[in-house]
Amino acid sequence: MRDGMTRLGILVALAVIIVSCKGPPPTSPGVIAKEPTHLYWGDTHLHTSHSADAYFLGNRSADPDTAYRWAQGLPVVHPSTRSRVQIRMPLDFLVVADHAEMLGVPARLMQGDPRLTGTATGRRWVAMMRAGKGVEVFEHEFGAAINANTPIADFDEESIKEVAWDDMIAAATRHYTPCSFTSLIGWEWTSTPGGNNLHRVVFMPDGPEKAGQFLPFSSLDSDKPEDLWAWLQETSERVRTDFVAIPHNSNISGGMMFDEVDSEGRPITAEYARMRMRWEPVVEVTQIKGDSETHPKLSPHDELADFETYAHLLKVGGGQAHANEGDYVRSALQRGMQIEEKAGANPYKFGMIGSTDSHTGLASAEEFNFWGKFALDSTPETTFGEIAAGVSGADMSASGLAAVWAEENTRTSLFAAFKRKEVYATTGPRIRVRFFGGWHFKSKNAKQAGMVNIGYTYGHPMGSDLTKAPEDEAPKFLMYAVRDPEGANLDRMQIVKGWVDADGQAHEKVYDVALAGVRQYDEQGHAKPIASTVDLETGKYLNIFGAPSLSAYWEDPEFDRTQRAFYYLRVIQIPTPRHTLSDAIALGMDPNDTGRPSVIQERAYSSPIWYTP
Repeated sequence: MRDGMTRLGILVALAVIIVSCKGPPPTSPGVIAKEPTHLYWGDTHLHTSHSADAYFLGNRSADPDTAYRWAQGLPVVHPSTRSRVQIRMPLDFLVVADHAEMLGVPARLMQGDPRLTGTATGRRWVAMMRAGKGVEVFEHEFGAAINANTPIADFDEESIKEVAWDDMIAAATRHYTPCSFTSLIGWEWTSTPGGNNLHRVVFMPDGPEKAGQFLPFSSLDSDKPEDLWAWLQETSERVRTDFVAIPHNSNISGGMMFDEVDSEGRPITAEYARMRMRWEPVVEVTQIKGDSETHPKLSPHDELADFETYAHLLKVGGGQAHANEGDYVRSALQRGMQIEEKAGANPYKFGMIGSTDSHTGLASAEEFNFWGKFALDSTPETTFGEIAAGVSGADMSASGLAAVWAEENTRTSLFAAFKRKEVYATTGPRIRVRFFGGWHFKSKNAKQAGMVNIGYTYGHPMGSDLTKAPEDEAPKFLMYAVRDPEGANLDRMQIVKGWVDADGQAHEKVYDVALAGVRQYDEQGHAKPIASTVDLETGKYLNIFGAPSLSAYWEDPEFDRTQRAFYYLRVIQIPTPRHTLSDAIALGMDPNDTGRPSVIQERAYSSPIWYTP
């Protein structure tokens, strides 16, 4: 256990800044100052050269300082191509979430740290990496240790971990500028039992004086989520801080992320549900390794369900994932209500965000400015090459971003918004989304200039719970979406509803609540797709279709006040080029030979609003 007055704590304890921001930040265009919350954009899941897998797979130079500088809009040097690169529009906040497992070990080995190079394992790894066998070390030694949940004894020293963690804290401290840019201190807990993804990103609202009092909990301490939550509980009480843990890539969890049982195979109890929701109020629904909203097999009547589907397991040697109800967010939201009916508490009552999971140190979620998952798949040629068994860079998505409605751009304010779930996800574009639910809205409210203040005054924002339905009243919703200021028009807004009937069966339905332009419908009542303007020879598109903004009032036409339900807003862009189309054009390659779609419809997902009888 680390003492609260470590050398790091002594040096930075005086650096605590108490601030009150005035006005909106310069990086969030279109902010309406009179609204009670402002929109902030960020990435809660970014890896640097301090993550062992990032280093093994080509990122030898993009460290946490590089990551923070990129996020703030400064030009940086790409870790593989060595070219100058820069984000289109700066972020408002960032979590450098390097893996806690062997944090910083490969980088320090190659830098000659004697505590590492003096070990037998260290000498062998250095020799292999210098011989160009970093991938082999990653797959057969580092990866095997993580999958087997077995620490490598030569590197399992507290002093080694302290140095790496102190570096992470110090970098976050250097780049925290309250009201302008927020660096949230965090890490990734990388549990992968049997190759099934149970990873969580963990971050806190406090600075170095609290972060310096512990070492990050890793999957080598335990690969069970319940043990992570117990550690968070004990540490938060001891240090007097708080944490948020964010699951990601449920799409490749083998059905384990949102299971009906705990890690010991026991049915989920109310105690388990409350503990999980205490620490995991939000999930990462979209990122580089695919989209986890839903799957065509789970939502066969949703014609937009098959979006950026990724099915490659994390096992050494590869493997294909299958669509389980425990893998996807929409079915998990339904399952959570079913469990609540039986156990009395809902373990899956979470909000939604996106983030990148980039391992290049560059939080790049823009299709035209995407720099790959790893440093080794960041050029047009390497995009189509194999980076792991059966996996190519073309399989990766240029996604996503976390959008937060908060009072100001500070650690405390952003963290509170995550806790109350007033957050949403996009797959990359900066689509501005508001979503309110209540019992007393009127249809005219959707067109009024003060719609947001009406939403807060007479209803509840995304992430909230509606209760006590008035007799003969259905929930009413106000919403709007505005396109990315430098991006594509919007195709439609949809409300996704899930509910549990009197027999305990879960159902879902997708409603089009606002459509751009004059639309025709097919025989099933679905709006026909909007026309694509993407030119497959140039990779360009036109904003001649769709709408720059959409707003709507919607009342549930099939509401039953006795049934639990959730509602979330899904916003769909018009078709735009996928990053692989640009690479194919650059290479003079037939886009049909890429094995991936040339055109996609980017989207945003609000956090749900629940109805509880």
